[in-house]
Amino acid sequence: MREFVLDTPLGRIAGLRAGEAGAPPVLALHGWLDNAASFLPLAAHLRGIELVAPDLPGHGRSAHLPPGADYSFAAAVNAVLDIADALGWERFALLGHSMGAGIASLLAAGCPQRVRRLVAIEALGALAEAPERTASRLREAVASARALPGKRLRVFPDLASAVLARTRGVTGSALDPAAARLLVERGLVPVRAGDDGPGGYAWSSDPRLTLPSLQRMTEPQVRDLVRAIACPTRVIHATPAQPYLPEPLRSERAALLPRGELVLLPGGHHLHMERPAAVAVAIGDFLTAGDD
Repeated sequence: MREFVLDTPLGRIAGLRAGEAGAPPVLALHGWLDNAASFLPLAAHLRGIELVAPDLPGHGRSAHLPPGADYSFAAAVNAVLDIADALGWERFALLGHSMGAGIASLLAAGCPQRVRRLVAIEALGALAEAPERTASRLREAVASARALPGKRLRVFPDLASAVLARTRGVTGSALDPAAARLLVERGLVPVRAGDDGPGGYAWSSDPRLTLPSLQRMTEPQVRDLVRAIACPTRVIHATPAQPYLPEPLRSERAALLPRGELVLLPGGHHLHMERPAAVAVAIGDFLTAGDD
């Protein structure tokens, strides 16, 4: 994959791309606190598409959102549309992992005229919240945001230390060291030694990404959203299920898709990085198929 940079209304977007212009266009959206390198292993097994994997705003080598802006799913939907517009893509397929699959779900439901196909890996819809948790979540999010300024990012003495930390996962799931290294190499920036501490490496991602969401949908709202995804959709989940999307919830959501199918594969949360050949087989020619 080769580097690219785009200018969008929300700032500069960097990323990786592969394939030839004129092939079916596919936007690949990575997970929370990951980056475009998330799709390096899988890209080597995909053929016949033009694959563009951006670092989403605040991640990897892309610009952070300006002060006061919110890293919400709704804002991410518009960011992805801005990326597609900058690429000159009117209609395209979406390939998303985890948070990226959640954003892709919202985009497919909210702007169906732009999305021709969807592959959702390890997520569908959004994380739901119980209605009675609405006020407490809001209070926690506001308090966390007010306390964030002034906090210093963790600095790693070397890349190996960062890789080790990333193997422990940011979603509670372990990550293979080789996969972790890909994310780390793209996601770190050097830090000079100074009065506030030693030098080394720190994550380039915006610290605001670690803040709790101000608001989440309820499960009935998520299910209404999934029912509205009209394009052909293939959902790929790892077994065993992750705690944040357990069975039977994840299968129930997939069953709501008007034109969807569910594929289960042995593996962990980052199975597209750790078992890319198997995931590519599960995708098959789905992304290159014409509009149904």
